[in-house]
Amino acid sequence: VSGWMQATKVVTATLQAYDPERAEAYAQNASNYLKQLTALDAYAKQVMATIPENQRVLVTAHDAFNYLGRAYGVEVRGIQGVSTESEAGVRDLEDLVDFIVQRKIPAVFVETSVADKNVRALVEGTQARGHAVRIGGSLYSDAMGAAGTYEGTYIGMIDHNVTTIVNALGGEAKGFSAE
Repeated sequence: VSGWMQATKVVTATLQAYDPERAEAYAQNASNYLKQLTALDAYAKQVMATIPENQRVLVTAHDAFNYLGRAYGVEVRGIQGVSTESEAGVRDLEDLVDFIVQRKIPAVFVETSVADKNVRALVEGTQARGHAVRIGGSLYSDAMGAAGTYEGTYIGMIDHNVTTIVNALGGEAKGFSAE
């Protein structure tokens, strides 16, 4: 969220320079939005901290959430690398299954923009080793939700992802409220 806050400032300054007649309106809108983002960031920090420390691991199809991990103290493990084009090898899957079983991670996550085949293979692999990991939900990684929906906004997408992650990994999150 802090990165989006910086982007908001840059976009605001650019719009003000391009359209000086509406500079004050851009400043006011940015101020209101930055207040919401500040509250969202505080919400994310607060609820992520409720996840038991040994379970603060986000396992997804690919490494799209490293920014979130750095910002909120969550270890991120992806089956694939950053690219959704790379194919995970059998050894990669086996290593991640071992990790999930050893750490007793309760949930792994699918992504709205990536096939869930490899994540389902993780679930099957951990079950074969006596650990019942479940799919904790679907996260937005490379795309937001549908236009016109709450998840189709930046705030809605982050709220959805954070709340889904926290609740699936044993923390407590009721959802963000900008009020």
